[in-house]
Amino acid sequence: MFNKHFLFAVVLLVVGAGVYAQNNTNSPYTRFGYGELVDTYSAEQRAMGGVAIAGRNNLGINTVNPASYSSVDSLTFMFDVGLSGLISRFSDPQGVNSKFTSNLEYITMQFPLSRSLAMSAGLLPFSFSGYSFYRNDSLPVYGHQNSGNKVYYQQSFSGNGGITQVYTGLSLKLLRHFSLGVNAYYMFGDVSNKRATLFNSGGTSAEQDNFIHVGSYRFRYGLQYFRTFASKHTLQAGLIYENKSVLKSEARQINSGIPSDTLLFGDAFDMPVMFGAGLNYTFDEKLTLAVDYVQQQWSDSRFYNKTDSLTNRTRLSIGAEYIPDIRGRSYFDRVRYRAGLTLSDPYYKIAGQQQSRNYGISFGVGLPLRTSNTMINVAVEYGKTGERSMFREDYFKFTLNTTFSENWFFKRKL
Repeated sequence: MFNKHFLFAVVLLVVGAGVYAQNNTNSPYTRFGYGELVDTYSAEQRAMGGVAIAGRNNLGINTVNPASYSSVDSLTFMFDVGLSGLISRFSDPQGVNSKFTSNLEYITMQFPLSRSLAMSAGLLPFSFSGYSFYRNDSLPVYGHQNSGNKVYYQQSFSGNGGITQVYTGLSLKLLRHFSLGVNAYYMFGDVSNKRATLFNSGGTSAEQDNFIHVGSYRFRYGLQYFRTFASKHTLQAGLIYENKSVLKSEARQINSGIPSDTLLFGDAFDMPVMFGAGLNYTFDEKLTLAVDYVQQQWSDSRFYNKTDSLTNRTRLSIGAEYIPDIRGRSYFDRVRYRAGLTLSDPYYKIAGQQQSRNYGISFGVGLPLRTSNTMINVAVEYGKTGERSMFREDYFKFTLNTTFSENWFFKRKL
């Protein structure tokens, strides 16, 4: 049983690594920094606004806090695959445009090593970059600012790529009510950005190509406290932390035009200090209320050896889940109904200015299968990025994940 599931999981991880290279996005905002940072939440967590730091249960894999892995049943092997679709509507003073993309979100697995020790591994995205757009503009002719003479030009912007991470994590349950955990990540991938200026008058054009190749490690540490009081009240609290680290990488910047040069960068990028805290309260195994807060200190992190293009990112998530009767005979009594809200800041600056806060609302359901512990989770999110006065993205994201739970260690009766 173990060999079959484990081999199947490894094959999917390898195939998934290739599929990630084909993932795409379509937002012009992905031209900044490393692209769009991906918060790797399952559909269950997304439906609740992205609350995950304190979450632990034996029906899902929580990669956000590695301390959660010890919640897995001692006889259970778990495997999780997430898919998503994104409808984006882009608007600015010049018009409106809509696009659709779809992605493989993640592939993860989790299994026990002993009664108190568990392990998880998988493939997660870190960032995506994908865009292509242009704009026309003009400049007054030098020395003739008041004459009405202008030079017209076109600026084009394009980019693609992304950073993927393979992780493995361990979790140890201690003293009945505590759990510790650690994730080790290997980050790999390429991000390419290109911009060009072409003058209609036939004047000298200019072009800049930026390319980053990543191959680096980082670590995340987690802690959880969990306890049930007076039989009906369950409290779970969690903490996560990542230390600042150098992003092992190679980068180049090629400038064509006047001047023309090539700049090479080695290890000129940092991963930020990150910390987060979460709290979950459950009443009578029916109603769960949860809140998470996360901060990433990007303002102290180098990007092309400078610290002026990135800014601190915070994320506040609030979520709720309701189960009519977890042991009910009716199927719909055991369906999990979810809703959430999230507020977050971009981690990049545009023209030296910090950008407006992003927000999102979400809804979803958890659908248990009748004949097994497998759970199908569905989430729908609406969110916005930017402002219409400059450039705004409104989006609907649909996420689906299936968590397969199968008996792993058991003795067959003859």
